[in-house]
Amino acid sequence: MIRTMRSSAKWIMGVLVVAFVGWMVFDVGMGITGGGSYRPGDAIAKVNGKGIDLQTFNDALRNAQERQRLQSGSAPLTREGQQALEDAVLENLVQEILLREEFSRRGIMVSDEEIVAAAQNSPPPEIISTPEFQTEGQFDLAKYQRFIASRSDPGFLLALEARYREEIPRAKLFDQLVADVYLSDAKLWQAYRDQHDSATIRLLALYPDAAVPDSAVLVTQRELELYYNDHREEFNRRAVAYLSYVAVPRVPNAADTAAARARAVALRREILQGADFAEVAQRESADSVSGARGGDLGEVTKPTFVSEFEQAALALRPGQLSEPVLSPFGYHLIKLESKSGDQYHARHILVPIELVGAHLDDVDARIDSLDRRAAEQVDGAELDSAAAGIGARVEVAAPVREGERVQAGPEAVPDAGLWAFEARPGETSPVIETERASYVFRLDSLIPGGTAPLNQIRDVVHRPVVLQKKREATRQLAEQLARDLSTRRTTLEAAAKRYDAPLTTIGPFTRINPVPALQEEPVVVGAAFGVALDGVSQPIMGQRAVYLVQPIARRLADSTAFVRQLPEQRQQALQAARQARVRLVLSSLREQAKVDDRRRALAAAQRAAEEQQEVLQRTQSGIR
Repeated sequence: MIRTMRSSAKWIMGVLVVAFVGWMVFDVGMGITGGGSYRPGDAIAKVNGKGIDLQTFNDALRNAQERQRLQSGSAPLTREGQQALEDAVLENLVQEILLREEFSRRGIMVSDEEIVAAAQNSPPPEIISTPEFQTEGQFDLAKYQRFIASRSDPGFLLALEARYREEIPRAKLFDQLVADVYLSDAKLWQAYRDQHDSATIRLLALYPDAAVPDSAVLVTQRELELYYNDHREEFNRRAVAYLSYVAVPRVPNAADTAAARARAVALRREILQGADFAEVAQRESADSVSGARGGDLGEVTKPTFVSEFEQAALALRPGQLSEPVLSPFGYHLIKLESKSGDQYHARHILVPIELVGAHLDDVDARIDSLDRRAAEQVDGAELDSAAAGIGARVEVAAPVREGERVQAGPEAVPDAGLWAFEARPGETSPVIETERASYVFRLDSLIPGGTAPLNQIRDVVHRPVVLQKKREATRQLAEQLARDLSTRRTTLEAAAKRYDAPLTTIGPFTRINPVPALQEEPVVVGAAFGVALDGVSQPIMGQRAVYLVQPIARRLADSTAFVRQLPEQRQQALQAARQARVRLVLSSLREQAKVDDRRRALAAAQRAAEEQQEVLQRTQSGIR
């Protein structure tokens, strides 16, 4: 067990995490979509009858938000980002329940003795790299064991115990899942051949639309009805929202641009007067990543950055500081450290072009007015009057389907699409901020999702029925061609000319690396290696066409080369097979699980309760 944990810890845990489709690498957390005051005992989801209570969910969300903040420097800024994190958190909790159920079903437990043995002999990877436990640059197990035995840090020992109580059952589950994974030499040889056998073919493609004219296809009402009933899920349309909006642009003007340049000039003067470039970059640069490193961009090869930046950087001498350089990101002060041909090492300070002064005050005042008068209103007419008050127009957004972003002019606006399918017609959104503008949307109307009646989508259904009948007619045509080819009554060239069908030579290619044209046509690839050389296949129904395949050349894999690389191939293939086995079993658990996500129901209940409370308060105010 200890050997398994030590040798496979990195990827075993990765597989157990990734195999569950939504498993996150962090411990999860943040706040429930819609916010609010649910009862602590509310179950926001049930997994095979086991509840996930709100407190557990919120604790996990807070942990996830903090982990994300540490990793990326910020929490999600949009509701879309928040919802994605919350979905991942809930999925993580769901999968944790499923994993524990599987431990119980398989009788997997962890004893105190196993934890002690793991703690003493299988330290976590981050411990191995800690200088305190190294001797002459190498991990010293004896030092680590003395530290464990000293019990000088009880908190560390408790954390280590908790970690192994989680990891050891996972390692045992891994052992059980992959115990019977075996790869024979014959199977490895076939995999090697798939990589190294190659073929070249001539391919005749009969495209149904070209081979059979529309006029030759008759579709009856009965056929339409049968296809519609058999493929109803294909015609299940998403809900569509129709929105209006008012936008207050946040686009810098000439004065803002001049102010940014003046700031860049002032910073340049400060550096030329003796200030340290790195310190100024840390203090002033809007590029937070390089700014934290004193503006250091590292050594790069042209082209890496935008052309305006690179042209200015490469025009400098090592050690020289540039004048302010304008790019789509703002003004840059560039210091060239070194260059050699197209390789160079530079630092920069980025001064963004932002709204400032009177322009900023004016834009903020208009946004405040829009927020105060039009945001989160029940009466949609408030948006019209608010727009008139700030001299803006009410625009119409493109219709948006559920799950998509709202397109407002040239910009795809985050969060508005989520709000639209939670709101009621006539209501207005909160102010939604982007870099380009601040928006308030109004939901004008909503078409619910679902399957439309056949009479409304007759033309939509008619097209695949026609194509289906064309494909069958093309298959019959190809069968006759195959018979004529076998009796030498025709040739591929003659058939291609007769039916205006492309006849192409493709290859060489291997089974697992076909040319792009064949990547979605695996049966064609199979025929390239299965049909006799210079023979012609039977008609092959592909994704896009009906094909006739004539292999004209093959090159077989070298068995001697196979034997030389067999040990390495076996190790890699076993690892891949074990990972696949774990993914298959664990994803199967997720697919079979009964998961009831109650977040929307709770949010709707909370909203109804809040509305009822508002009505009650208004009634009581009227009585008083």
